[in-house]
Amino acid sequence: MTGASVRSPRPARPAPLEWAGLLPVDKPGGMTSHDVVSRARAVLGTRAIGHLGTLDPGASGLLVLAVGPATRCAQVWQGGAKTYAATVRFGVVTTSQDLDGDVLETHEVTADEAAVRRASEGMLGDSAQVPPMVSALKHKGERLYDIARRGEVVEREPRPITVQAWEWTHFALPEAGCVVRCSGGTYVRTLAHDLGAALGCGAALASLRRLASEPFRVEDACPWDAFVPGDRDALLARWGVTLDRALDVLPAVALDAAQAGALGHGQFVEPSLERAATAAIGAGPRTVALRDLGGRALALGELVREADGRVLARPNVVFPWAVREGRAA
Repeated sequence: MTGASVRSPRPARPAPLEWAGLLPVDKPGGMTSHDVVSRARAVLGTRAIGHLGTLDPGASGLLVLAVGPATRCAQVWQGGAKTYAATVRFGVVTTSQDLDGDVLETHEVTADEAAVRRASEGMLGDSAQVPPMVSALKHKGERLYDIARRGEVVEREPRPITVQAWEWTHFALPEAGCVVRCSGGTYVRTLAHDLGAALGCGAALASLRRLASEPFRVEDACPWDAFVPGDRDALLARWGVTLDRALDVLPAVALDAAQAGALGHGQFVEPSLERAATAAIGAGPRTVALRDLGGRALALGELVREADGRVLARPNVVFPWAVREGRAA
């Protein structure tokens, strides 16, 4: 046809990603956690990706990605203990509590190895930690690090933390290496800062590597040089943790076919008490995995007791395949 324009074919879009679960990645230093998510979207061909627990740009190690419907389950895995390998520089105080920040103070290091060990032992157990200004936490809807960039300081509420272990691996003062095991939400650079304050000489974090975020370990994570576009199915088969497996950390409630169909419509169902025996009643949203009789995860939910004494399973997050099958039933 005269004058007709010929359009160039659009580039093929990646096929929809049916896989759902967690992908542990070994993040290198020098990039943000969001940089890793952006890389994952290109590697896996989906935008439905988030991460469980931010790693600072200078830190390396385990960063667990949630893929597909697993992004709606993040709170299930965020409470596990964390293990870090760190290097502490004594005699310096910085704006960010690590060596990436501006230096505020320098001091002579008079503390010896024994003093460092005693001071860190005094920080074991439960305590309250004031988060650093240079962090991703929000204050009135704004990230603290954005406020800090303007040179402003705002009051931060202390948060409960637990330091379960603090083991020193080597000393070459003014630096020393250690391994810290602590609760989720603990800032290791703040631990270093507070340790320096206790010793009277100041301290800042020189390096940090996350070794574990229970139940995941960096040894089982996808190496960065293997995290490239290519055969995504092979990559997920090698390093991915399917949603069914990842939700093994929760008690399971098995539903028969009729109950599974009703669940797909978002309805409460009354499971067999025998099948719900391992789950606590009234433990709160997303505290049980609702599964079919074959063990496939259909939803996250909770068990609630009604006024008439019946125990019902209330879905909070229903996975797409359960919805599709519920509509087809």
